[in-house]
Order: sequence, then C-alpha cells, then structure tokens
Amino acid sequence: MTPALAHIQSLPSWLAGRVAARGRSLVAEALAAEGLKLAHHAVLAATADYGPVAQADLGRRLGIDPKDLVGLLNHLGGAGLVLRAPDPADRRKNAITLTPAGTAALTRCAALAETANAEFLAPLTPAEQGTLTALLTRVREAAEASGGSEA
Repeated sequence: MTPALAHIQSLPSWLAGRVAARGRSLVAEALAAEGLKLAHHAVLAATADYGPVAQADLGRRLGIDPKDLVGLLNHLGGAGLVLRAPDPADRRKNAITLTPAGTAALTRCAALAETANAEFLAPLTPAEQGTLTALLTRVREAAEASGGSEA
C-alpha cells in the first residue's frame, strides 16, 4: 500500500499545482526587475490586445475584482504605462489604453517571462517541452469547456 502522502504527491493535480507555483514564482521574480507583478503584466497584455478597453470589461476579461483592478491601474498609470480616460462610447466609463512606455514595458516583460520559462523548462528536451505545452493546453481547454475558466 502506498503511504498516504506519497499517494497525494503522485496525483497529477498535486504535481501540476506544485509545478505551476514554481513557474509563477520564476516569472514573478523576473517581472520584479520591471517593478511589476504578474497581474500588472496581464493587464498590460490585455490592454494591448483589447484596448482601448472599458475598465469594467478589462476586469471581466481578466477575472480581476474591480477594487483590485483599480489598484493595478493606479500603479500602471502612475508609472506612465497606461492612460485612463473617459470612454468615447460611454463617457460614464473609463477606457484604458497603453502608452508608448507601456508598450515598451510589455515587450520587456514578455522577454523576461520567456527567459523565466526557458529556465523553468530547462530539465526537458525541446521535444518534451512542446509535448508538455500541448498536453497542458488540452487540459486547460477541457477545463474551460466544462465551465472552469480562469484568466
């Protein structure tokens, strides 16, 4: 019989959680060089993809609580990386856009995240890295299809 803790630690869900925590930690450490956190990077990326975007829509797309998003946007705005202005479509709402400095920061953050992920996946061959990414993508897509989506 397998000891109880060893059994838990052999479960794919436990392994995925531990590995994900290490990956997030490496990326978070890398982004700290820019004075940013993972959530800041996500806001910059989503704003680049969807901007100008209503602040409320941005929060919904990322699954970030509105109060938390205000703090993130205050930090990014204070650093000159995003602009908040009345939404031309509905002046009661704020629209978020990237500044040129925000675009440059996003480019640097993407490079830092790539470097951190290369370190993270270094124990695997390039073929294994591709297989792992493909398998994780399938599991994520299945989770999202069953209603378990998360930003």
